[in-house]
Amino acid sequence: MIQKQLAVFVCLLLMISSFAQGIPVQVKTAKGMLEGLKAEGVTSFKGVPFAAPPIGALRWKAPQPLPSWAGVRRAYQFAAKPMQTNVYGDMNSRSNGMSEDCLYLNIWMPQAPSKAALPVLVYFYGGGFIAGDASEPRYDGESMARRGIVTVTVNYRLGVFGFLAHPELSAEAPYHASGNYGLLDQAAALKWVYENIASFGGDPKRITIAGESAGSISVSAQMASPLSKDLLAGAIGESGSLLGAFPPVSLENGETTGKQFAQLVHAGSLQALREMNADTLLQAAARSGAYRFSSVVDGYFFPESPKDIYAKGNQASIPLLAGWNNEEMNYRMILGNEKPTITNYEKAVRRLYGSDAAAILEVYKAGTDEAVEQVATDLAGDRFISFSTWQWIDVHSKTGAHPVFRYYYTKARPAMTPQMAGATPGLAGGIQKTAKAKPAPASKGAVHSAEIEYAMGNLSTNKVYAWTEDDYKVSKTMQAYFEAFIKNGNPAAPTLPTWLPSTSKKPMVMYIDVDSRLKPAVQENRYELLRRLSEKK
Repeated sequence: MIQKQLAVFVCLLLMISSFAQGIPVQVKTAKGMLEGLKAEGVTSFKGVPFAAPPIGALRWKAPQPLPSWAGVRRAYQFAAKPMQTNVYGDMNSRSNGMSEDCLYLNIWMPQAPSKAALPVLVYFYGGGFIAGDASEPRYDGESMARRGIVTVTVNYRLGVFGFLAHPELSAEAPYHASGNYGLLDQAAALKWVYENIASFGGDPKRITIAGESAGSISVSAQMASPLSKDLLAGAIGESGSLLGAFPPVSLENGETTGKQFAQLVHAGSLQALREMNADTLLQAAARSGAYRFSSVVDGYFFPESPKDIYAKGNQASIPLLAGWNNEEMNYRMILGNEKPTITNYEKAVRRLYGSDAAAILEVYKAGTDEAVEQVATDLAGDRFISFSTWQWIDVHSKTGAHPVFRYYYTKARPAMTPQMAGATPGLAGGIQKTAKAKPAPASKGAVHSAEIEYAMGNLSTNKVYAWTEDDYKVSKTMQAYFEAFIKNGNPAAPTLPTWLPSTSKKPMVMYIDVDSRLKPAVQENRYELLRRLSEKK
């Protein structure tokens, strides 16, 4: 009798806890029933599996079909994040630990009645393909869901777990190639969304994919792959494409890197690699160079090089909205610790470009010492990620058969809150605290990743910065543009400045800031020069 009463009491406690988080809502998927939570008008489903766990014999295999489950599966909490080291100490994860068992996604759906199926946004996180996870608050889908968009964030494998290629892996795969597992995870998630999102009120024919940095590069990759391109209705890229940033290497080169890594960890066979502890693999990969594992032209996910796919117009024929920030990288990436003077700048450019230095100095010209910092910042950002984004925009406007909308984001973050005094801001929007941290100088421009919280309507989730009315105004503008594009394939909104498409003959740019406005592009000579130099290699 006591045991029965105790069981009833525990059950009641669980029910009270659940209702404190929200009201349970059940949805039927192809593999079984899911239960999410409705709170304040938005229903969320967190930690939803979209493929079998890639563990044991499934380590370094393309994502496998998800087994069905009996009963109701609760989707109340974020799942584990992918295996990764603490590369970006300011990343703010809400995940349930870290594991190879990481192939899960999260869904936010509005609860307002809708007769028509709603547009869908699938967002891929950034982190250089070595870090990040779908639970980060800056990617949270609640704000977009309140705007009538079913929003999804997706985990995918990273680093050695996501991109190791090896001859033995290629031999066992039915498509006779290896690597690209992180990209294949994204493709599997998109297929899951296409097949199941109607149960969550979404329209499978209106899926827009988006992402920042590695997430943006992922968007350009999914557009190029036959596994995904026909599932897409639109694409948004924030800073980056594989047409210049993290470009894939040949399968042969990828396999060579994989063999070298196997030798490094004293694994004489694929079986030995699979039997290694995940943490051991992770630390070994970190010590040997976190970025060594590249995507590959495998003849499967990428039938040929993405550059050729886009040049031939074989990518997804969909509208694209893409752009970058005005301080993607700091001038110190060119000058190092040298003072920003003309002499030091010219010396650095000659070291980087050799016989092509004169051409660079003619286009990225600094007339005075005072001008060097900005010119070097421009060059550093272009080298890092802006040029690759420009190439994507340019070629898709020529071969994509759909409009391309280009932006340039210039809103610097405000000062940090007083509580964060002495901390150093990081690329992920948070802070990194060290004993030797010096007060951070005020940002002069929009640094890499700064726009994410603005675009997704998530400024309030970031407690590091003292957001102002201007910041919320910019967020309202940028999110409204994204909303319009996701819903209509065009960022036109009645209360916002008109945003015309950009073409190779008439490149137009929406400058997004406190006073956003459309302008003709004025620095195309920079990117044309960088393209000519890249084609010489």
